[in-house]
Amino acid sequence: MTFTVGGLCRRTGQFGTALSTSSIGAGGRCPHAAPGLGLVVTQARTDPRLGPLGLDLLRGGRSAEEAVAAIVASTPHSAWRQLGVLTADGEAAVFTGESCARPADGLVLGDGFVIGNWVKSEAVLAGIAAGFETDPMAELADRLIQGLEGGEAEGGELDPLQSAALVVCDPGYTFPIIDLRIDNSPTPIADLRRTWERWREIMDGYLLRAVDPAAAPDTRSLEGHA
Repeated sequence: MTFTVGGLCRRTGQFGTALSTSSIGAGGRCPHAAPGLGLVVTQARTDPRLGPLGLDLLRGGRSAEEAVAAIVASTPHSAWRQLGVLTADGEAAVFTGESCARPADGLVLGDGFVIGNWVKSEAVLAGIAAGFETDPMAELADRLIQGLEGGEAEGGELDPLQSAALVVCDPGYTFPIIDLRIDNSPTPIADLRRTWERWREIMDGYLLRAVDPAAAPDTRSLEGHA
């Protein structure tokens, strides 16, 4: 019971995913990303083991479609699973098992994918795609959240949303530069946007801590306390 958008920004080389769902803490179960490689989202009756498996398949040279097919073949419970895979060069593939809560479907976009189950209608998936594609020159994180907002505007899920997550990888870093989660909130997408806008302001300082800690600002400076 989740809807998700994954996408690549060809201008910056960043790729990432954003999702929201009616259960708590989905950010710890559904998205799996590896910089320079790609991402895998596993949802519906989620099996977090499928994320690392999919990344290993991409690491071994499989295409997005081949990775999805191999993941499906690996589990006897594929009917309950919904998957989205995106490579670092923008190749995407999706899968929706026949037992996923309906309405449920997936779309492959020009540079990404949309998947959703237990959504109000097919218009939700179209709304996510439209939100993501509204401004191709915007930052990828903004585009991904715009996708969630577009899906929510079309009715979102059939149950109230509780959690949301945003993960973005950048070609200049060996770890995700954005990994934000709203685990239990009545307004998770709005909270995710507020959290992203705050992280945007201080992100460069925290990234500098990883590569040049002596030159990085202290925590009080980053958080605006001094």
